[in-house]
Amino acid sequence: MTLSEIQDDIIQEFELFDDWLDRYEYLISLSKSLQPLDPKFKTNDYLIRGCQSRVWLTAELRDGKVHFEAETDAIITKGIVSLLIRVLSDRTPEEIIGADLYFIDRIGLRENLSPTRSNGLSAMIAQMKTYAIAFSAVQDRDRTDPVA
Repeated sequence: MTLSEIQDDIIQEFELFDDWLDRYEYLISLSKSLQPLDPKFKTNDYLIRGCQSRVWLTAELRDGKVHFEAETDAIITKGIVSLLIRVLSDRTPEEIIGADLYFIDRIGLRENLSPTRSNGLSAMIAQMKTYAIAFSAVQDRDRTDPVA
């Protein structure tokens, strides 16, 4: 599926709920899809700065695509990060860097989060794009330097 198709699916899923209490419940149910993170990644090196709750995010380049894993100690945040992973994981660095994450505003997520959670959402997106930029630079170097 394309980035847009996944985002459109998420928008359709959230349209099933009339109010934000039901949408929060749905976010909580989505959080259960997030697998526990290997404890070796639950260190300050993987902690996202700017989040109210503790969120650890790791990324790995697999066959030219960035694979994300995350864990958090807050249930709503866990649902949010599971959505971001659903959209951005297993995409090329270029897709992630250029991604317009329109689903966030279309489902009303940002406007229904507290300011601190909204800042955390922005910090998670920024960290995912930072990983993608780093992997893109590695790929560029590898393409131009056959000895690397």
